[in-house]
Amino acid sequence: MTRINELLEAFGSAIVLAYRAFLSLPSAPRILKRTSEQGYLAGYTTLPIVTILCFFIGAVLALQAGITLRDFGAKQLIGTLVGESLARELGPVMVAILLAGRVGSAVTAELASMKVSGEVDALVTMNIPPERLLVLPRLLAVILVMPVLTIIGNIIGWFGGAVVCAGVSTIGVDSAMYFQSLKQYLSIGDVMDGLIKAEIFGFVVMLIACSTGLRTRGGPREIGFAVTKSVVFSLIAILTLDYFITKALA
Repeated sequence: MTRINELLEAFGSAIVLAYRAFLSLPSAPRILKRTSEQGYLAGYTTLPIVTILCFFIGAVLALQAGITLRDFGAKQLIGTLVGESLARELGPVMVAILLAGRVGSAVTAELASMKVSGEVDALVTMNIPPERLLVLPRLLAVILVMPVLTIIGNIIGWFGGAVVCAGVSTIGVDSAMYFQSLKQYLSIGDVMDGLIKAEIFGFVVMLIACSTGLRTRGGPREIGFAVTKSVVFSLIAILTLDYFITKALA
């Protein structure tokens, strides 16, 4: 029961933090500069691991699906299965999980360190809202970079599936048939559904990371606990939201 109350408190604090962050919107030049810096950290530095992971996800999907569909005489649908699985589900979910593990944990550690060392309290003393300086640029940055990361991850994953189809002769599907199936059945709506998920996942992950960091109390030991809590709560939020968004978009 204590864990459930702690989880509800975390999500409630995150919602309040989002409201205060957008309420304290600063002037355009300053917010653009800070948002671009955070966008570089959240997007560009995360891109290499996104490409590697999505490539092998697409490759494994094609390998597993190819063997199964071949046995059922439906090997021509491998491209469709890989394309839709990545676009609608695995692409946004895996990118969000990577964001939580790599970026969310770093943001939580940074903000928790600032809170423990008194830097956040110093901002409040100088009448500078921490939400405006520390939270809002990160939220705007993740809103901008998540669709880009997801699209790149999807494309890399599709090519990973094509490489497997071209390289594993036992599947009996060449890359031309793979891409023909992918193009025939994958629609813009499928891609847009995945991008909607990615936007929501990214926003929630960053919100939880910022909220958990700013709510840290105690000494340096609590920073590690805050990072663990942030990642766990983010994963729970991603998988829970994934169910409800999928049901709403179905």
